[in-house]
Amino acid sequence: MNDPLVIAGKTYGSRLLVGTGKYKDFAETRAAIDASGAAIVTVAIRRTNIGQNPGEPNLLDALPPEQFTILPNTAGCYSADDAVRTLRLARELLDGHALVKLEVLGDPKSLFPNMPETLKAAETLVRDGFDVMVYCSDDPIQAKMLEDIGCAAIMPLASLIGSGMGILNPWNLRLIIDQAKVPVIVDAGVGTASDAAIAMELGCDGVLMNTAIALAGKPVLMASAMKKAVEAGREAFRAGRMPRKFYSADPSSPTSGLIGS
Repeated sequence: MNDPLVIAGKTYGSRLLVGTGKYKDFAETRAAIDASGAAIVTVAIRRTNIGQNPGEPNLLDALPPEQFTILPNTAGCYSADDAVRTLRLARELLDGHALVKLEVLGDPKSLFPNMPETLKAAETLVRDGFDVMVYCSDDPIQAKMLEDIGCAAIMPLASLIGSGMGILNPWNLRLIIDQAKVPVIVDAGVGTASDAAIAMELGCDGVLMNTAIALAGKPVLMASAMKKAVEAGREAFRAGRMPRKFYSADPSSPTSGLIGS
């Protein structure tokens, strides 16, 4: 906790945020999340039972809110109205819980964010007292608009949801990071541990992922790898990398006082 992630005034010991979809069962979900060390766990309200379907298995039995910060999200919503309605339901189910993840999708194939609807939903949710972490495109202008609305964290995609393509546009991410006064968390597109490390080395405050862990050959082992990658990337960012020196060799050993010289 000597370098905590702070979102909406609350501190978290882990900068890795994880999703709960696509696992074979709740037992595997819990094992992977334990291995990841994540404190914030995001849940698709439209796809996962957290109490809205009595008599069905409840994810909260495997991931009790006393042990994890549950982050309800609006996956599957294609309009501002649907997203707002979904998160109001989540707040009721979670006894007034205010921290939420907003995503409003543009189409079911790419799952790219619909930014006009995202901005509209963000305005309503912030006005309603929600602490909004918002999935968005890697457009620095629209990211700044979301921050100005009052969102608690900006979550630009690295590449398309579930693609595993990694960070396709590091330059835009740096522009967003450099201007932001709230946490910037890469959301979507991470495929393996090196992608997570690169995001953190760029200066992101955290990484959110689901598919990269859940669809790995060994999800629990991949979760452990992602934990280490996020920690290593953050340490590298804080340490500050050496300058790049193109066409200029620089011996790592002393060149004076050599034997025989």
